[in-house]
Amino acid sequence: MVVLLDHPAPGVLRLLINRPDKRNAINHEVREALFDALQAALQDEQCRAVVIGGVGGMFSAGGDIASMADLDEAGARQRMQHIHQLCRRLQDFPLPVVSAAEGFCAGAGVGMALLGDLIVAGPSSKFLFPFLRLGLAPDWGSLRTLPARVGVAVAKRMLLQGEVINGADAHRLGLVDELVEGDVMAAAVGHAERLAALPQDAFARMKRRLGEPADSFAEELQREEDDQAVLLLATDFREGFAAFNDKRPPYFTRRVAHD
Repeated sequence: MVVLLDHPAPGVLRLLINRPDKRNAINHEVREALFDALQAALQDEQCRAVVIGGVGGMFSAGGDIASMADLDEAGARQRMQHIHQLCRRLQDFPLPVVSAAEGFCAGAGVGMALLGDLIVAGPSSKFLFPFLRLGLAPDWGSLRTLPARVGVAVAKRMLLQGEVINGADAHRLGLVDELVEGDVMAAAVGHAERLAALPQDAFARMKRRLGEPADSFAEELQREEDDQAVLLLATDFREGFAAFNDKRPPYFTRRVAHD
């Protein structure tokens, strides 16, 4: 199996790319397996958060370059459309996604990590954007997701230089959310377990609005009204309100149906 699934903590589903001989490079089979696993996660009543990583302490060396050679235009477009199917699934995924960026994280691997909600890395983690060196423009939506994290100027510098960025620098520049001195995967699972306790519908609505900014402040206020008009009447708010009054942590257990 090119993607392994397990439940390392309550409410957490972990997806591990399993191509150690290829440094977990991402090909069509891996993309298809990841998409299917994410679809299955939405049907899993025990799943409230997802961790994405790779076996052998390595996230991913990026796209499988051998699978890119000798494509005609139709083949190139089909490849990109398949990639974008997974990109959209990750971007729109209504549950929290934590990227455990252990070891090497390059090209498509970084692009996929950027589509998560949190990126956890260690000092020995290495990030690389090799697209221009290969004669390619950045893909996996990274010309949107990378500047959104680090700013346009820093993103352009990373992409133009095409040099390895260590974990500490990635954290300093905002590419990584948390730098972990110890076990990166364990920290990522811990974050996912914490995020699994969030109210699902409120999280999904917040994530959607952050991922698709409104065209105007007036439109954002309307979306805000629409969301709160639903959430203020929901079970999760009643629980949150009761927990506030009782001076205790809220316990959100309601499972939200997802398409």
